[in-house]
Amino acid sequence: MRTIPITPCPSTPLPWPPESPVKGRGSTWQLQHRFERLQRVADDDGWGLLDQAAQAEALTPHTVVLEEHARNILAGNDSPDIGFDLSINPYRGCEHGCIYCYARPTHSYLSLSPGIDFETRIVAKVNAADRLRAAFMAPGYEPQMLNIGSATDAYQPAERRLRITRGVIEVMQEFDHAFSLITKSSGVERDLDLIAPMAHRRLAAVYVSITTLDPALARILEPRAASPARRLRTIRRLADAGVPVGVSVSPVIPFINEPELERILEAAREAGAGTAFSIVLRLPWEVNPLFQHWLQQHFPERAARVMARVRDMRAGKDNDSRFGSRMTGQGVWAQLLRQRFDKATRRLGLNCERQGLDLGQFKRPAPADAGAQATLF
Repeated sequence: MRTIPITPCPSTPLPWPPESPVKGRGSTWQLQHRFERLQRVADDDGWGLLDQAAQAEALTPHTVVLEEHARNILAGNDSPDIGFDLSINPYRGCEHGCIYCYARPTHSYLSLSPGIDFETRIVAKVNAADRLRAAFMAPGYEPQMLNIGSATDAYQPAERRLRITRGVIEVMQEFDHAFSLITKSSGVERDLDLIAPMAHRRLAAVYVSITTLDPALARILEPRAASPARRLRTIRRLADAGVPVGVSVSPVIPFINEPELERILEAAREAGAGTAFSIVLRLPWEVNPLFQHWLQQHFPERAARVMARVRDMRAGKDNDSRFGSRMTGQGVWAQLLRQRFDKATRRLGLNCERQGLDLGQFKRPAPADAGAQATLF
Protein backbone atom coordinates (compact mmCIF):
# COMPACT_ATOMS: atom_id res chain seq x y z
CA MET A 1 0.00 0.00 0.00
CA ARG A 2 1.08 3.56 -0.67
CA THR A 3 0.17 6.15 1.95
CA ILE A 4 -1.07 9.54 0.78
CA PRO A 5 -1.41 12.28 3.44
CA ILE A 6 -4.55 14.35 2.86
CA THR A 7 -4.28 16.98 5.59
CA PRO A 8 -0.83 17.10 7.15
CA CYS A 9 -1.30 18.02 10.80
CA PRO A 10 -0.25 16.37 14.06
CA SER A 11 -2.32 13.71 15.73
CA THR A 12 -2.22 11.97 19.09
CA PRO A 13 -5.30 9.78 19.39
CA LEU A 14 -5.91 8.24 22.79
CA PRO A 15 -6.45 4.59 23.74
CA TRP A 16 -8.97 5.71 26.40
CA PRO A 17 -12.06 7.91 25.94
CA PRO A 18 -11.16 11.60 25.58
CA GLU A 19 -13.00 14.03 27.80
CA SER A 20 -13.89 16.57 25.13
CA PRO A 21 -15.06 16.17 21.52
CA VAL A 22 -12.89 17.47 18.71
CA LYS A 23 -14.40 19.65 16.00
CA GLY A 24 -14.68 17.84 12.69
CA ARG A 25 -14.45 14.31 14.11
CA GLY A 26 -17.17 11.96 15.26
CA SER A 27 -14.78 10.38 17.72
CA THR A 28 -11.12 10.78 18.67
CA TRP A 29 -11.19 7.63 20.76
CA GLN A 30 -8.60 5.06 19.66
CA LEU A 31 -10.98 2.37 20.79
CA GLN A 32 -9.37 -1.05 20.76
CA HIS A 33 -10.99 -3.44 18.33
CA ARG A 34 -12.45 -6.77 19.39
CA PHE A 35 -9.59 -8.84 17.95
CA GLU A 36 -6.79 -7.17 19.92
CA ARG A 37 -4.97 -9.45 22.35
CA LEU A 38 -3.35 -6.71 24.45
CA GLN A 39 -5.47 -4.37 26.54
CA ARG A 40 -4.22 -0.84 27.27
CA VAL A 41 -5.19 1.04 30.42
CA ALA A 42 -4.56 4.72 31.17
CA ASP A 43 -2.30 5.21 34.19
CA ASP A 44 -0.71 8.39 35.45
CA ASP A 45 2.79 7.61 36.75
CA GLY A 46 3.28 11.02 38.31
CA TRP A 47 5.11 12.59 35.37
CA GLY A 48 2.01 14.40 34.11
CA LEU A 49 1.64 12.24 31.02
CA LEU A 50 -2.13 12.12 31.30
CA ASP A 51 -2.23 15.91 31.41
CA GLN A 52 -0.13 16.02 28.23
CA ALA A 53 -2.46 13.54 26.58
CA ALA A 54 -5.43 15.70 27.55
CA GLN A 55 -3.80 18.66 25.84
CA ALA A 56 -3.23 16.52 22.77
CA GLU A 57 -6.97 15.94 22.46
CA ALA A 58 -7.33 19.45 21.06
CA LEU A 59 -5.24 18.49 18.02
CA THR A 60 -7.40 17.38 15.11
CA PRO A 61 -6.21 13.97 13.87
CA HIS A 62 -5.15 14.10 10.24
CA THR A 63 -6.40 11.80 7.49
CA VAL A 64 -4.33 9.45 5.39
CA VAL A 65 -5.44 7.34 2.44
CA LEU A 66 -4.01 3.87 1.93
CA GLU A 67 -4.13 2.58 -1.64
CA GLU A 68 -5.24 -1.03 -1.97
CA HIS A 69 -5.30 -3.27 -5.03
CA ALA A 70 -8.36 -5.36 -4.28
CA ARG A 71 -8.71 -8.92 -5.54
CA ASN A 72 -12.52 -8.71 -5.63
CA ILE A 73 -14.81 -5.69 -5.75
CA LEU A 74 -18.27 -7.30 -5.64
CA ALA A 75 -19.63 -8.33 -2.24
CA GLY A 76 -22.63 -10.64 -2.02
CA ASN A 77 -25.56 -9.97 0.30
CA ASP A 78 -27.25 -12.75 2.26
CA SER A 79 -29.58 -10.53 4.30
CA PRO A 80 -33.31 -10.60 3.50
CA ASP A 81 -33.57 -7.12 5.05
CA ILE A 82 -31.72 -5.45 2.16
CA GLY A 83 -33.14 -4.92 -1.31
CA PHE A 84 -30.02 -5.65 -3.35
CA ASP A 85 -27.92 -8.71 -4.12
CA LEU A 86 -24.45 -7.22 -4.66
CA SER A 87 -22.62 -4.19 -3.33
CA ILE A 88 -19.54 -2.17 -4.20
CA ASN A 89 -17.71 -0.07 -1.62
CA PRO A 90 -14.82 1.77 -3.29
CA TYR A 91 -13.48 2.79 0.14
CA ARG A 92 -13.00 1.19 3.55
CA GLY A 93 -13.48 3.65 6.35
CA CYS A 94 -15.21 6.99 5.89
CA GLU A 95 -14.03 10.50 6.63
CA HIS A 96 -17.59 11.72 7.17
CA GLY A 97 -17.19 10.48 10.75
CA CYS A 98 -20.82 9.56 11.44
CA ILE A 99 -20.74 8.34 15.02
CA TYR A 100 -23.56 5.83 14.47
CA CYS A 101 -22.06 4.17 11.37
CA TYR A 102 -22.69 0.42 11.47
CA ALA A 103 -19.64 -0.11 9.22
CA ARG A 104 -17.17 1.07 11.88
CA PRO A 105 -16.51 -2.49 13.17
CA THR A 106 -15.22 -3.52 9.72
CA HIS A 107 -12.00 -1.63 10.46
CA SER A 108 -11.27 -4.28 13.09
CA TYR A 109 -10.55 -6.73 10.27
CA LEU A 110 -7.71 -4.40 9.22
CA SER A 111 -6.37 -4.33 12.81
CA LEU A 112 -7.41 -0.68 13.00
CA SER A 113 -9.61 1.09 15.52
CA PRO A 114 -13.33 1.45 14.71
CA GLY A 115 -13.01 4.78 16.48
CA ILE A 116 -10.67 7.45 15.13
CA ASP A 117 -8.94 5.12 12.65
CA PHE A 118 -12.22 4.53 10.83
CA GLU A 119 -12.38 8.27 10.13
CA THR A 120 -8.70 8.90 9.47
CA ARG A 121 -7.29 5.71 7.90
CA ILE A 122 -9.17 5.42 4.62
CA VAL A 123 -8.43 2.47 2.35
CA ALA A 124 -9.02 3.28 -1.33
CA LYS A 125 -9.55 0.39 -3.75
CA VAL A 126 -7.73 2.04 -6.61
CA ASN A 127 -8.27 -0.83 -9.05
CA ALA A 128 -12.02 -1.04 -8.43
CA ALA A 129 -13.00 -0.28 -12.03
CA ASP A 130 -10.63 -2.91 -13.45
CA ARG A 131 -11.85 -5.54 -10.98
CA LEU A 132 -15.48 -4.73 -11.80
CA ARG A 133 -14.86 -5.00 -15.53
CA ALA A 134 -13.21 -8.39 -15.00
CA ALA A 135 -16.16 -9.57 -12.89
CA PHE A 136 -18.68 -8.52 -15.53
CA MET A 137 -16.67 -10.20 -18.29
CA ALA A 138 -16.57 -13.54 -16.43
CA PRO A 139 -18.65 -16.05 -18.43
CA GLY A 140 -20.68 -17.12 -15.40
CA TYR A 141 -21.71 -13.62 -14.30
CA GLU A 142 -25.45 -12.87 -14.33
CA PRO A 143 -26.67 -9.31 -13.60
CA GLN A 144 -28.16 -8.79 -10.16
CA MET A 145 -29.42 -5.80 -8.19
CA LEU A 146 -26.27 -3.88 -7.28
CA ASN A 147 -25.75 -0.99 -4.90
CA ILE A 148 -22.78 1.37 -4.58
CA GLY A 149 -21.82 2.76 -1.17
CA SER A 150 -23.88 0.50 1.07
CA ALA A 151 -21.27 0.49 3.88
CA THR A 152 -19.05 3.55 3.42
CA ASP A 153 -19.79 6.63 1.35
CA ALA A 154 -18.58 6.36 -2.23
CA TYR A 155 -18.39 10.17 -2.45
CA GLN A 156 -16.43 10.92 0.70
CA PRO A 157 -13.72 13.63 0.40
CA ALA A 158 -11.00 11.35 -1.05
CA GLU A 159 -13.19 10.72 -4.11
CA ARG A 160 -12.73 14.31 -5.28
CA ARG A 161 -9.17 13.48 -6.26
CA LEU A 162 -9.08 9.71 -6.68
CA ARG A 163 -12.29 9.43 -8.78
CA ILE A 164 -12.63 5.71 -8.06
CA THR A 165 -16.42 5.84 -7.86
CA ARG A 166 -16.60 7.63 -11.19
CA GLY A 167 -14.51 4.86 -12.74
CA VAL A 168 -16.92 2.26 -11.33
CA ILE A 169 -19.93 4.08 -12.83
CA GLU A 170 -18.14 4.30 -16.17
CA VAL A 171 -17.90 0.51 -16.15
CA MET A 172 -21.59 0.29 -15.28
CA GLN A 173 -22.33 2.46 -18.30
CA GLU A 174 -20.03 0.40 -20.52
CA PHE A 175 -21.95 -2.81 -19.67
CA ASP A 176 -25.43 -1.23 -19.32
CA HIS A 177 -25.59 -2.66 -15.81
CA ALA A 178 -28.31 -1.20 -13.58
CA PHE A 179 -27.28 0.11 -10.13
CA SER A 180 -28.47 2.12 -7.17
CA LEU A 181 -26.31 4.43 -5.10
CA ILE A 182 -26.66 5.87 -1.60
CA THR A 183 -24.72 8.86 -0.33
CA LYS A 184 -24.67 11.81 2.07
CA SER A 185 -22.46 13.82 -0.27
CA SER A 186 -23.21 16.45 -2.87
CA GLY A 187 -20.24 15.00 -4.78
CA VAL A 188 -22.66 12.76 -6.64
CA GLU A 189 -23.67 15.81 -8.69
CA ARG A 190 -20.27 15.70 -10.40
CA ASP A 191 -21.20 12.42 -12.08
CA LEU A 192 -24.63 13.46 -13.35
CA ASP A 193 -23.25 13.31 -16.89
CA LEU A 194 -23.01 9.53 -16.41
CA ILE A 195 -25.90 8.89 -14.03
CA ALA A 196 -28.66 10.91 -15.72
CA PRO A 197 -28.52 9.18 -19.15
CA MET A 198 -28.52 5.79 -17.42
CA ALA A 199 -31.42 6.83 -15.20
CA HIS A 200 -33.46 7.75 -18.27
CA ARG A 201 -33.07 4.12 -19.38
CA ARG A 202 -34.04 2.73 -15.94
CA LEU A 203 -30.43 1.81 -15.19
CA ALA A 204 -29.72 4.10 -12.22
CA ALA A 205 -31.32 5.45 -9.05
CA VAL A 206 -29.84 7.50 -6.21
CA TYR A 207 -30.77 7.64 -2.52
CA VAL A 208 -29.67 10.57 -0.36
CA SER A 209 -29.39 10.03 3.39
CA ILE A 210 -30.78 12.87 5.52
CA THR A 211 -30.56 12.24 9.24
CA THR A 212 -31.51 15.69 10.50
CA LEU A 213 -32.49 19.15 9.25
CA ASP A 214 -30.67 20.81 12.17
CA PRO A 215 -27.19 21.94 11.02
CA ALA A 216 -25.91 22.11 14.60
CA LEU A 217 -26.88 18.49 15.25
CA ALA A 218 -25.48 17.41 11.88
CA ARG A 219 -22.09 18.95 12.73
CA ILE A 220 -21.65 16.65 15.72
CA LEU A 221 -23.56 13.62 14.43
CA GLU A 222 -21.91 13.38 10.98
CA PRO A 223 -19.25 16.10 11.12
CA ARG A 224 -17.67 15.93 7.63
CA ALA A 225 -20.75 15.11 5.59
CA ALA A 226 -22.62 17.71 3.54
CA SER A 227 -24.97 19.97 5.46
CA PRO A 228 -28.68 19.08 5.50
CA ALA A 229 -29.53 22.04 3.27
CA ARG A 230 -26.86 21.00 0.77
CA ARG A 231 -28.25 17.46 0.65
CA LEU A 232 -31.72 18.82 -0.11
CA ARG A 233 -30.24 20.81 -2.99
CA THR A 234 -28.61 17.61 -4.23
CA ILE A 235 -32.01 15.89 -4.24
CA ARG A 236 -33.38 18.80 -6.27
CA ARG A 237 -30.54 18.66 -8.79
CA LEU A 238 -30.91 14.91 -9.21
CA ALA A 239 -34.68 15.15 -9.64
CA ASP A 240 -34.36 18.02 -12.13
CA ALA A 241 -31.93 15.89 -14.15
CA GLY A 242 -34.52 13.09 -14.35
CA VAL A 243 -32.79 10.77 -11.89
CA PRO A 244 -35.13 8.73 -9.67
CA VAL A 245 -34.14 9.89 -6.20
CA GLY A 246 -35.15 8.66 -2.78
CA VAL A 247 -34.43 9.71 0.78
CA SER A 248 -33.10 7.56 3.59
CA VAL A 249 -34.10 8.86 7.03
CA SER A 250 -31.57 6.68 8.78
CA PRO A 251 -30.76 5.96 11.46
CA VAL A 252 -33.66 7.09 13.60
CA ILE A 253 -32.23 7.81 17.07
CA PRO A 254 -34.79 8.16 19.89
CA PHE A 255 -35.02 11.67 21.32
CA ILE A 256 -32.14 12.89 19.11
CA ASN A 257 -33.36 13.05 15.50
CA GLU A 258 -36.54 10.97 15.92
CA PRO A 259 -38.77 14.05 16.53
CA GLU A 260 -37.81 15.30 13.04
CA LEU A 261 -38.98 12.21 11.13
CA GLU A 262 -42.02 13.78 9.46
CA ARG A 263 -40.29 17.11 8.77
CA ILE A 264 -37.37 15.38 7.03
CA LEU A 265 -39.75 13.43 4.82
CA GLU A 266 -41.66 16.62 3.98
CA ALA A 267 -38.49 18.53 3.09
CA ALA A 268 -37.20 15.69 0.93
CA ARG A 269 -40.53 15.38 -0.90
CA GLU A 270 -40.58 19.11 -1.55
CA ALA A 271 -37.03 18.86 -2.94
CA GLY A 272 -38.09 16.16 -5.40
CA ALA A 273 -37.66 12.79 -3.68
CA GLY A 274 -40.05 10.14 -4.89
CA THR A 275 -39.28 7.26 -2.52
CA ALA A 276 -38.28 6.88 1.12
CA PHE A 277 -37.07 4.34 3.63
CA SER A 278 -35.93 4.44 7.23
CA ILE A 279 -33.83 2.29 9.58
CA VAL A 280 -33.67 2.53 13.36
CA LEU A 281 -30.34 2.94 15.17
CA ARG A 282 -28.11 -0.12 15.21
CA LEU A 283 -25.23 -0.55 17.67
CA PRO A 284 -23.20 -3.57 16.54
CA TRP A 285 -19.90 -4.44 18.21
CA GLU A 286 -17.68 -1.38 18.81
CA VAL A 287 -20.33 1.10 17.66
CA ASN A 288 -22.07 0.62 21.00
CA PRO A 289 -19.36 2.09 23.31
CA LEU A 290 -18.48 4.75 20.74
CA PHE A 291 -22.08 5.93 20.45
CA GLN A 292 -22.71 5.85 24.20
CA HIS A 293 -19.55 7.87 24.81
CA TRP A 294 -20.73 10.38 22.17
CA LEU A 295 -24.09 10.62 23.95
CA GLN A 296 -22.38 11.41 27.27
CA GLN A 297 -20.27 14.10 25.58
CA HIS A 298 -23.07 15.88 23.74
CA PHE A 299 -26.36 14.94 25.45
CA PRO A 300 -25.52 13.82 29.01
CA GLU A 301 -28.98 14.77 30.28
CA ARG A 302 -30.62 12.57 27.64
CA ALA A 303 -28.15 9.67 27.42
CA ALA A 304 -29.92 7.30 29.85
CA ARG A 305 -33.30 8.01 28.28
CA VAL A 306 -32.01 7.40 24.74
CA MET A 307 -30.44 4.07 25.65
CA ALA A 308 -33.52 2.96 27.59
CA ARG A 309 -35.63 3.52 24.47
CA VAL A 310 -33.07 1.74 22.28
CA ARG A 311 -33.30 -1.28 24.59
CA ASP A 312 -37.09 -1.12 24.42
CA MET A 313 -36.77 -1.74 20.67
CA ARG A 314 -34.07 -4.40 21.03
CA ALA A 315 -35.69 -6.85 23.47
CA GLY A 316 -33.81 -5.35 26.40
CA LYS A 317 -30.39 -5.40 24.68
CA ASP A 318 -28.28 -2.63 23.22
CA ASN A 319 -28.28 -4.33 19.83
CA ASP A 320 -30.20 -7.02 17.98
CA SER A 321 -28.47 -8.48 14.92
CA ARG A 322 -31.23 -10.88 13.90
CA PHE A 323 -32.57 -10.74 10.36
CA GLY A 324 -36.09 -9.35 10.28
CA SER A 325 -35.75 -7.10 13.31
CA ARG A 326 -32.30 -5.49 13.12
CA MET A 327 -33.47 -2.73 10.73
CA THR A 328 -36.85 -2.02 12.29
CA GLY A 329 -36.64 -3.02 15.93
CA GLN A 330 -39.53 -4.60 17.80
CA GLY A 331 -42.04 -3.73 20.48
CA VAL A 332 -44.51 -0.91 20.95
CA TRP A 333 -42.10 1.96 20.32
CA ALA A 334 -40.81 0.42 17.07
CA GLN A 335 -44.40 -0.06 15.94
CA LEU A 336 -45.20 3.59 16.68
CA LEU A 337 -42.20 4.69 14.64
CA ARG A 338 -43.30 2.52 11.73
CA GLN A 339 -46.85 3.91 11.94
CA ARG A 340 -45.54 7.48 11.88
CA PHE A 341 -43.34 6.72 8.88
CA ASP A 342 -46.12 4.93 6.98
CA LYS A 343 -48.65 7.68 7.66
CA ALA A 344 -46.25 10.43 6.59
CA THR A 345 -45.18 8.69 3.37
CA ARG A 346 -48.80 8.00 2.39
CA ARG A 347 -49.74 11.63 3.02
CA LEU A 348 -46.78 12.88 1.00
CA GLY A 349 -47.16 10.35 -1.83
CA LEU A 350 -43.73 8.85 -1.21
CA ASN A 351 -43.27 5.33 -2.52
CA CYS A 352 -41.72 2.95 0.02
CA GLU A 353 -40.59 0.43 -2.60
CA ARG A 354 -37.12 0.53 -4.08
CA GLN A 355 -36.81 1.99 -7.57
CA GLY A 356 -37.51 -0.57 -10.27
CA LEU A 357 -34.40 -0.94 -12.44
CA ASP A 358 -33.95 -2.95 -15.64
CA LEU A 359 -31.35 -5.71 -15.40
CA GLY A 360 -32.27 -7.04 -18.85
CA GLN A 361 -30.17 -4.45 -20.69
CA PHE A 362 -26.87 -5.88 -19.45
CA LYS A 363 -24.44 -6.64 -22.26
CA ARG A 364 -20.79 -7.49 -22.60
CA PRO A 365 -18.96 -5.25 -25.06
CA ALA A 366 -17.06 -6.92 -27.87
CA PRO A 367 -13.34 -7.44 -27.14
CA ALA A 368 -11.19 -4.53 -28.27
CA ASP A 369 -9.36 -6.71 -30.82
CA ALA A 370 -12.50 -8.24 -32.30
CA GLY A 371 -12.99 -7.64 -36.00
CA ALA A 372 -15.95 -5.76 -37.40
CA GLN A 373 -17.46 -9.03 -38.65
CA ALA A 374 -17.59 -10.42 -35.08
CA THR A 375 -19.88 -7.62 -33.96
CA LEU A 376 -22.60 -8.83 -36.34
CA PHE A 377 -23.18 -12.02 -34.33
